[in-house]
Amino acid sequence: MLAKRIIPCLDVRDGKVVKGINFVGIKEVGDPVECAAEYDRQGADEIVFLDITASHEHRGTMLDVVSKTAKKVFVPLTVGGGIRTIDDFRDTLRAGADKVSVNSAAVKNPQLIKEAADIFGRQCVVVAIDAKKCPDGHYTVVINGGRIDMGIDAVEWAKKAEELGAGEILLTSMDTDGVKGGFDLDMLNAVCDVVNIPVIASGGCGKLEHFTEVFEKTNSAAALAASLFHYKELTVGQVKEEMQRHNVPVRMPYKGE
Repeated sequence: MLAKRIIPCLDVRDGKVVKGINFVGIKEVGDPVECAAEYDRQGADEIVFLDITASHEHRGTMLDVVSKTAKKVFVPLTVGGGIRTIDDFRDTLRAGADKVSVNSAAVKNPQLIKEAADIFGRQCVVVAIDAKKCPDGHYTVVINGGRIDMGIDAVEWAKKAEELGAGEILLTSMDTDGVKGGFDLDMLNAVCDVVNIPVIASGGCGKLEHFTEVFEKTNSAAALAASLFHYKELTVGQVKEEMQRHNVPVRMPYKGE
């Protein structure tokens, strides 16, 4: 069985790492390059940067952050936020990203997934899906921090994204994001059951056992967390030791001299 991945996520605004609850109440929590370097030292399998400013005038700042980080860390970098065009993909990869995450633009223009996969390879294309549970039990795709319901079934959208060339799905529950009550296991299972590409669980991790729970109860390939790591409530190493105790396959950090 492939090792499960632990991925710290850094939301970046104006060159600083920030964190909120349900995408609001934003606070600055640190320098992205230094945060990424620390997570690399702790044994993170990957690092995700999300540019939450996501406007044209701030893109240069974000690409500069990516470039500086790529020189300091040795794990794969995934970068998303405001990716709208093939040129955005190209610029982000050139800056040092290994993968590019696309969200709203893919919903509005699904062919962007196919074009990016054809040009750069599907291993570079991560489709991020933000979803909310509806009263009837199905999950709907939302964009703009959960403010706009696109009226698209999230499970069907995940299937379509894979068909178009996505290499991974980054699935965030907007209901649980920042709340720390645990991942949305039902939503993760609904998507994992219909796709053959890796699914990254995101939104809601609040304590150590949530990591083992998501791997024991879903087929998620990776678990993403932010505030737990940013506020030093847990280290990546502690998470991996707990996973090892529960016989969840994991790549342990190298402990040299």
